[in-house]
Amino acid sequence: MGFQRTLRQAVRAVGIGLHTGVRARLRILPADVDTGIVFRREDLPDPRPIPARIEHVCDGMLATSLEAEGQRVATVEHLLAAFAGLGIDNALVEIDGPEVPILDGSAAPFVFLLRAAGIRQQDALRPCLEILRPVEVVEEGRRARLEPCEDFEVSFTIDFDHPLGRGACAHASVRVDPETFAVEIARARTFGFARDLETLRRQRLILGGSLDNAILLDERSVVNPDGLRRPDELVRHKILDAIGDLALLGAVLRARYIGDRAGHRLNHRLLRSLLARPEAFRWVVPPGTPASGCDAPRLASRVGF
Repeated sequence: MGFQRTLRQAVRAVGIGLHTGVRARLRILPADVDTGIVFRREDLPDPRPIPARIEHVCDGMLATSLEAEGQRVATVEHLLAAFAGLGIDNALVEIDGPEVPILDGSAAPFVFLLRAAGIRQQDALRPCLEILRPVEVVEEGRRARLEPCEDFEVSFTIDFDHPLGRGACAHASVRVDPETFAVEIARARTFGFARDLETLRRQRLILGGSLDNAILLDERSVVNPDGLRRPDELVRHKILDAIGDLALLGAVLRARYIGDRAGHRLNHRLLRSLLARPEAFRWVVPPGTPASGCDAPRLASRVGF
């Protein structure tokens, strides 16, 4: 399991939101043990904590949004993936706008920022959930599944009518650890289709989207002049999204996640289905651990049980 970790010092970023197009400043600060990842809207008159937990998810339309006490923050999944991928458990994220900046459309800028801030070990053990029985949700042929595994592994398959949406580039699997995440997953950018642009913008979505922060696909190829960062970048971005969504459990997962054309909303359904089945998971307490070091009630309250 290991010990909880936070940042050594604060770090800042600024950018526009992918969907709102609104410029926002971000400040990420260290936090005490058992805090988890907490957002706070500094642009509002009375900022309230918005914990990054599944019970606070309010929207999964093309992104993961959180709401608590009437205050909301959108598109949190890439930053959450960076926290989870690097093994950072506790942080306060102050933001002066409605949406986390998209930066380059991947988690790589957040990985750079968090590593620049430094990572500090804390004096409490990490919350860890072990999957004991498979849990699966299916919707219109799309599937998201958690099953027992000794480590944390993520497998994803995409399937759409495009040369990059099928074949060898449409499937990837990774065992998630900080180095693997930083090298193989974090640089994968979000993507969309040129044919959908007009419809989405009428819905007031992707207003901040550009070739600087997203991969744009036409009917047969990639519109971005520089192309892809790797041939399977699209499916690896879906793995990145899944890691960010699974982080909403607020605990280290000992599980294998399998996604087949799943999106944010199906991932959220999967987590809610898991938490509704207490027989499907257990808290992991290492042999010989003092009760004060890792007790199930404390960890359960940490993730909102």
